[in-house]
Amino acid sequence: MSEPLVTVPTRILVVDDDADLRELISTFLGQNGFEVQTAAQGRDMEKILSRGDIHLIVLDYMMPGEDGLSICKRVNEQGGPPIIMLSARGEEIDRIVGLELGADDYMAKPFHPRELLARIRAVMRRREARNAAGDKSPITHFFNWQLDNIKRTLLRPDGVQVALSNAEFELLRVFLDRPGRALSRDQILDYLHGPNADSFDRAIDVQISRLRKKLSDDANEDIIRTIRGIGYMFKPLK
Repeated sequence: MSEPLVTVPTRILVVDDDADLRELISTFLGQNGFEVQTAAQGRDMEKILSRGDIHLIVLDYMMPGEDGLSICKRVNEQGGPPIIMLSARGEEIDRIVGLELGADDYMAKPFHPRELLARIRAVMRRREARNAAGDKSPITHFFNWQLDNIKRTLLRPDGVQVALSNAEFELLRVFLDRPGRALSRDQILDYLHGPNADSFDRAIDVQISRLRKKLSDDANEDIIRTIRGIGYMFKPLK
């Protein structure tokens, strides 16, 4: 008789210097089936992340010591778990910077715990869907570039590895899955962030600009084309 399958609970790490907020989030997520760890600062977070079993980080923007943006950038460069950033600062530029550094979502404080729950589930669904697609096609080839869908790394035609943030990887996958299609900003945002895309409308142009620069070479300067009055299109694959 085969062994019954054991479902591993999704493990969330909440990093925030506000003890009351950590407790509120931890209790609510725990009541909804998540296993939650908490940390008050980056140093405590590193000890928990070193175990390698965290599936998602809820990260505060402003903390004493190392701030959330610096932590987000470092975790992303190390290929860490997806990040939802929390901030009492609601300025658009803060959302854009957070996304540029690799955050998968961004929420302004104060917020309802149910909204955080919905966004966590949305980020995990996107990650699981992408991992499932990556299992079927570990390597995507386009114009002599190579995208490793499992390691989430990009190789240029000359073999040099190009660093991609989580957000840039997901954006590139949106285009690779739809070559030759003119996509509006709303469509791209919906593919990336689902119903919560309204927080990201201006950030998408910045992300595309950064991705374009990383994809530019002598042979394919316009892999991502601007379609006037519509949005963007990934050059049809040869």
